[in-house]
Amino acid sequence: MQGKDKLFALDIGTRSVVGIILEESDGRHEVIDILVREHEERSMLDGQIHDVLSVSEIIQDIKYELEASHGPLTKVCVAAAGRALKTERSKAIVDIVGQPMLSKQDILHLELTAVQLAQAAVAGERNNDNSHHYYCVGYSVLYYQLDGEEIGSLIDQRGNEASVEIIATFLPRVVVESLLSALDRAGLEMDALTLEPIAAINVLIPASMRRLNVALVDIGAGTSDIALTDAGTVIAYGMVPVAGDEITEAVSDEFLLDFPLAEKAKRELTEQEYIKVTDILGFEEEISKEEAISRISPAIDRLAESIGEEILKLNNYKSPKAVMLVGGGSLTPELPKRLANKLNLPENRAAIRGLDAISSVSFASHIEKGPELVTPIGIAIAAKKSPVQYHTVRVNGQPVRLFEVNKLTVGDCLLAAGIKMNRLYGKPGLAMIVSLNGKNVTIPGNHGQPPVLLRNGDPCAFDDEVHGGDELTVIKGADGAKTDLTLHDLIGEVPKKAVMINGSKHVVSSALTCNGLLAPMSKEVEDRDHITFEMPVTIEDLLKELNLAEILNEVRPFTITIDGKVTKIPAFTGKVYLNGIESSIKQPFEHLDDIRFERSSQPNITTAAEMLNLKVSETLPVFYNGQELLLAKQLIEFYRNDIKLKPEDILFNGDHLTTRQKKLEPFIFQDIFNFAQVQIPKDSGRFTLLKNGARAGFDDLLAPGDDIKIVFD
Repeated sequence: MQGKDKLFALDIGTRSVVGIILEESDGRHEVIDILVREHEERSMLDGQIHDVLSVSEIIQDIKYELEASHGPLTKVCVAAAGRALKTERSKAIVDIVGQPMLSKQDILHLELTAVQLAQAAVAGERNNDNSHHYYCVGYSVLYYQLDGEEIGSLIDQRGNEASVEIIATFLPRVVVESLLSALDRAGLEMDALTLEPIAAINVLIPASMRRLNVALVDIGAGTSDIALTDAGTVIAYGMVPVAGDEITEAVSDEFLLDFPLAEKAKRELTEQEYIKVTDILGFEEEISKEEAISRISPAIDRLAESIGEEILKLNNYKSPKAVMLVGGGSLTPELPKRLANKLNLPENRAAIRGLDAISSVSFASHIEKGPELVTPIGIAIAAKKSPVQYHTVRVNGQPVRLFEVNKLTVGDCLLAAGIKMNRLYGKPGLAMIVSLNGKNVTIPGNHGQPPVLLRNGDPCAFDDEVHGGDELTVIKGADGAKTDLTLHDLIGEVPKKAVMINGSKHVVSSALTCNGLLAPMSKEVEDRDHITFEMPVTIEDLLKELNLAEILNEVRPFTITIDGKVTKIPAFTGKVYLNGIESSIKQPFEHLDDIRFERSSQPNITTAAEMLNLKVSETLPVFYNGQELLLAKQLIEFYRNDIKLKPEDILFNGDHLTTRQKKLEPFIFQDIFNFAQVQIPKDSGRFTLLKNGARAGFDDLLAPGDDIKIVFD
């Protein structure tokens, strides 16, 4: 084994174990030997080693036989079964209101939080609370979001809410431990570990092709492993417990063959137009390929159906662009065509990919090429290029054993140690709730501090590389404090307006109160404070704020209450002019408005009654000594606070009056003395009353136009 580097790899499958030796030179590989051994009993189930002793014996047999031709073999590249992998999508969200711009470490912490949520989901599905018993063997970011909108990067972004959705792949620890035990018993040391789907993808679908939505299906004996690529990464892994053995069993049932003969007949169907079979009763029969396929067609359909449904499920129920088939079971007759039909793809979009698809590998002349060799070759190459290595580190004093796919980071170690990533950052400070102009406003507390991360006593970051034997210390970040702010911090400058009122300039500002008391802008805000700052809106509010009550009273609607009934008299209401246009005190005003007021005359009882169409008196025109005289009798008496008012008494806005109705009596001669000035001569003691030239008495009734005289002797 001199000159060229040699790689020894094992593909430990459900039905068989494949040993392969490659020589590497200048970046190219040559397959120089392959050895296949089938399990004699069911020591493997769905890719998991169930009988370590039995599997180790087969590995040992392959090792010894290859050593006879190629010298001692002490190290081997192996793969963990893809069917043991568990893929989970998860989303982590963080509130970033008021937080400084997001840094790279903030985003890594968010990603690791999402990975841990996925890890917990995997453990929950398997009824296992110990989520750290599942190793994360890799994760990919699907997208970032800022305030619900997808964004390319969160670094140095501001907003209300940041989130990331990832897809992570996990492997149960027991899968790796049982693999190590089987190798140890066979006298082999694990040189490198990879994952079966990763192995096949690495040799068939290079990174440049992974932007395409392609499905890779590795069909073995007991299971069919599925991997999907899209947008430059592997987006999902899956498995169905239906594979080549399903077809073998169908051949066995249809033609009454024992399992080994049925397996042989199935393989011949891929190469020959006719096959000869001898059933368990000893009858020999020659069957055409077309007839044989027709008779096992339901089993082929079931295989295509199972694989197709799993691909659609993993791909969010949409068809991929193409399907690549590898593994011995991919040679099942008509499987590519039926799978393409299931996925509504053209028939040429589902195809078997053999070793000819691996351009960097050549083969020794005695090796028969086939799609079943893609995965073993991929294991040998991928395990060396992207090995999974084991390390032991200490996290907060506790040993943690874990393995890496590419490089091991501080974040990986914290996940493996079961540390809750979402609890590392300090809690936000207590929020305050204040009432601002009647609406509740939440003032969040200060953000918590990031955790302190130390590697071997020195500060480090989540994405820093870790090596075996490193000591990691993680200290939870300090909790945030309550936000300290003043009324000025909360509100800013209080609004002001300048107006002209009757030619004089007035400046009005919002009245700022806290819990009902006037407060300065420097006052500290406390939880549950009731804060108001309201600018006067209408002209009426303005006059109240400026304490101009006398003007306000002049322009209020003139109302009086008579016997409990409120009555408005617009004619006695003062007028308001806003920028020269007649308005009202309910009209809103603006900065620099010109407001003028016009006072109305004050009414008396008589003028008010006239405006209200109230008949408060009865009149009678007569002539006294040749001069016209108007006699009057009051029909309604007005009282204010039980004081009788005269007809000429002034009324005030808002007066409350009561009335008393008087009985209407006819006018008589003696009523003249209430309205006329009668001059009685000093030397006269006798007089004569005349009405229309005729003598009359004091109680004689008067009529309109009567001519009345008093004649003194």
